[in-house]
Amino acid sequence: MPRKNNATALNDHPSDNPASDTQRLDKWLWAARFFKTRSLAGQAISGGKVQVNDQRVKPAKLVRPGVKIRIRRGPMEWEVILQGTAKQRRPAPEAMLLYRETPESVANRENEAKQRRIEKTERLRGMGRPTKRDRRRLSELTGR
Repeated sequence: MPRKNNATALNDHPSDNPASDTQRLDKWLWAARFFKTRSLAGQAISGGKVQVNDQRVKPAKLVRPGVKIRIRRGPMEWEVILQGTAKQRRPAPEAMLLYRETPESVANRENEAKQRRIEKTERLRGMGRPTKRDRRRLSELTGR
């Protein structure tokens, strides 16, 4: 019985096979442009900021089309349905074809952006930069 050489054994991994519909979660998040590097994607997954089908997972989790992924980055939260996989990181318009955002997620993100705009405009225009005394008062009020 002939032995497989190491080169072919290494290429048998499902995420390396272009015909396969599965891909590592950290690679997919990077390819879909949710994170700038795979390392950042892995840290977010390990930190519980990314869930697959409402469960915490590890960066090496294999995902396939149809799974629901929830991604939190700062104040923003996306809930997407995976549509496809990509072997390489592609331009943003092509990366958007890898997922479909749920309508609830779109509405939530729009509301969050609107709320941030309102909070941003609460400070009176033309007052200039706050003084050190004003900043101390602000930090006392906000608890920061």
